[in-house]
Amino acid sequence: MAEQRPERPQRKGPRPGGPANGGLKFGRGLFGWVLFIGLAIMLFMLLSQRAGTAKNLAWSEFYRALDPQGSVSFPGTGANAGPSTAPGAQAPAQAGSPKTGPTVSAPAAAGLRPAIEYMNIEGVELTGKFAGKTQIAGQAYELFKVQLPGNVADSWDFHQWLLTHAGEAKVEIKTNNSYVYNILLPVVPWLLIFAFIWFFVFRQIRNSAGAGGMLGNFGRSRHKITSKEHTNVTFDDVAGIEEAKDEVMEIVEFLKNPKKFQRLGGRIPRGVLLVGEPGTGKTLLAKAIAGEADVPFFSISGSDFVEMFVGVGASRVRDLFKQAKDNSPCIIFLDEIDAVGRRRGSGFSSGGNAILVEMDGFDTNDQVIVVASTNRVDVLDPALTRPGRFDRQVYVPLPDVKGRVEILKVHSRKVKLGPNVDLLRLARATPGFSGADLAAIINESALGATLAGKEYIEQDDLEEARDKVRWGRARKSRVIDEKEKIATAYHEAGHAVVQFLLRPDADPIHKVTIIPRGNFGGATMALPEKDRNNLSRKWCIATMRVCFGGRIAEEMFCGDVNTGALGDIRQATGLARKMVRDWGMNDRLGFVFYGDDDQRMSMFDIGGGREYSEETAKAIDEEVKKLIDSQYEETRRVLEANRERVEAVAKALIRYETLDTNDIDRLMRGDTLTKPTVTDLLEKEQSRRQGTVIAPGTDDAEPDVRLGGGPLPAPG
Repeated sequence: MAEQRPERPQRKGPRPGGPANGGLKFGRGLFGWVLFIGLAIMLFMLLSQRAGTAKNLAWSEFYRALDPQGSVSFPGTGANAGPSTAPGAQAPAQAGSPKTGPTVSAPAAAGLRPAIEYMNIEGVELTGKFAGKTQIAGQAYELFKVQLPGNVADSWDFHQWLLTHAGEAKVEIKTNNSYVYNILLPVVPWLLIFAFIWFFVFRQIRNSAGAGGMLGNFGRSRHKITSKEHTNVTFDDVAGIEEAKDEVMEIVEFLKNPKKFQRLGGRIPRGVLLVGEPGTGKTLLAKAIAGEADVPFFSISGSDFVEMFVGVGASRVRDLFKQAKDNSPCIIFLDEIDAVGRRRGSGFSSGGNAILVEMDGFDTNDQVIVVASTNRVDVLDPALTRPGRFDRQVYVPLPDVKGRVEILKVHSRKVKLGPNVDLLRLARATPGFSGADLAAIINESALGATLAGKEYIEQDDLEEARDKVRWGRARKSRVIDEKEKIATAYHEAGHAVVQFLLRPDADPIHKVTIIPRGNFGGATMALPEKDRNNLSRKWCIATMRVCFGGRIAEEMFCGDVNTGALGDIRQATGLARKMVRDWGMNDRLGFVFYGDDDQRMSMFDIGGGREYSEETAKAIDEEVKKLIDSQYEETRRVLEANRERVEAVAKALIRYETLDTNDIDRLMRGDTLTKPTVTDLLEKEQSRRQGTVIAPGTDDAEPDVRLGGGPLPAPG
């Protein structure tokens, strides 16, 4: 039996010499920054001392400007350039021979010589300033700098000559004996380069050697850590998936008491795969496991491992598992693992192999549980789901009626509900809704009630929120053309009449409206009587015929068609193709699957590779077309036989804009609706404010506000 690793003793009290004890925490990183900044300041000061706005002046031009007569010859001053003699020596006056020391002529007149304020000699560099802008050789000078020849700067003749021709300028000679200055000036830039390489490159590689490696922060994991102090989600916050909670309960027990399982040599599963539709609560369940076990929660999406650079995904996987082992016991949650763990050879995987290697590297005493979620378990690599890795799959289904009631109770804890709210009624009206959809309904109803100025949420707020989540917000302010409004009314009337006549194969009608909602110009909303897990052939045929009803009614009563039937065409075609190819509901093709096999998909079959011949593909197209055409003609015959009913429903929609199931029942029986319209209600309210009393209508019954569910049939 493996022993559990001893816990590291915790230091009590502050670290000696730390900030709490009056000491200064001065790490190596801070020291590196101080050294780097100090060297940069030193280099700036050295360069600033040498830098200035002085303009370079040639030595020969400077000599001619101060001594136009050329009383003394110095190297580089012109044709008479030559070595100067020592003071006091005389040379024979021969043509071309240099003039020497004491034979210095009188200085040039002040008008011929430029006025100079001061001159400084430092080494072989002479700097100075003219009294004003001075033109020399066609250029203007004020601050000037002259580079002296080496044997001139130290010559006594030059100093005597300069004092003679400087006029009233102040001349200062500085001796540069700063050997440190001369040594540091060329060395400091190299020190800065070395410091940059050391503190910003080598230390980065060293610190990330176990995680991102040479990639640095780019190869580090982008996970989010929720500490056990902040993991406040428990199983009480998860509802509607009781079987899934029971199955993961043993993971909580293992994280709390690992010795209980190790006593008999048992090993807890290294990985748990949560499979379910989007929004069913897979992430919430993983957080609840961490909250119940009181351990840290590492959360990351599978898409964070996918990068265009080779090795980045694997580097992030290694970094994630390294940090998880350092913080064990803990839970790693990999959301959307199908983005990284697809079947190898499909051309989509990036980092999946690294996950396999890391999960194989777990020891029996490594209290790290990997929980992953996906809604496409069929595309995962078999090596990822084999025993020893993700060897346990927990199915998280869409909630049933009982589960939806519990979910609504959980999400309604923080909102204020009115006395007429019936959550069971709302749960029955929302089949097929996920936990995220139900949470959105509660939130949208709270927002709507707040905007309406209500003190609490009422049942009609929940109904409007339910329709908004399913179909989008109603656009009541949109101005609709009268011809378009009539076409939409007949379109929705065709849907409603066909759906009413095809009961019980078709779902009951909940509401019909021509008010634009979301991207739809109108909608015929259905109310499924139960949660439908399997689709029967009769239901599929009835749904297809309901889709056809809108376009056929437009043809019969408007004499034209429009693009509003796009959703109906797409839904009917997809349903017919599924019946023929996937579900074996065609006598000619038989009990054979001709659909797309995701498990055999590779990077060469992305365009839709198939495993049947061209003749079979032609037969599939023929059967799909035959099925749609036959049902289309059958639907036309039904509407021709019920023409008066279609026209009655359409006129009622034009007048009232929205009809509920009771209104449809009355119209189908041949009754006439007498309820007030929206315009009548507005006029009544305006008259009431003006003090005029209007007698109530003949029918005071309010329209039925029962909630419905399901998007079928698709609105026109």
